[in-house]
Amino acid sequence: MGELLIGLYVFVLATLAGREVISKVPPTLHTPLMSGANAISGIAIIGALVVTGAADSTWVKVLGIAGIVMATINVVGGFMVTDRMLQMFRKR
Repeated sequence: MGELLIGLYVFVLATLAGREVISKVPPTLHTPLMSGANAISGIAIIGALVVTGAADSTWVKVLGIAGIVMATINVVGGFMVTDRMLQMFRKR
């Protein structure tokens, strides 16, 4: 129970800190930041694959698959947003 509370505490603090940091980013830095976020999500996908593959519990496998799906959606969405923003700078 103590580990769950510590994990929840870290999650809430990370969420609040992340929201504060992202809200301060100017629009001109959005595309490079999105590329960095894609790289981090790619690492999260690899980590989730490793954890899910080594899991013995069904609950851990379900959470691992959910993590893989969410990180994959983030990577694909990030590439779509980055591509769309870069199209704005191309000559017609």
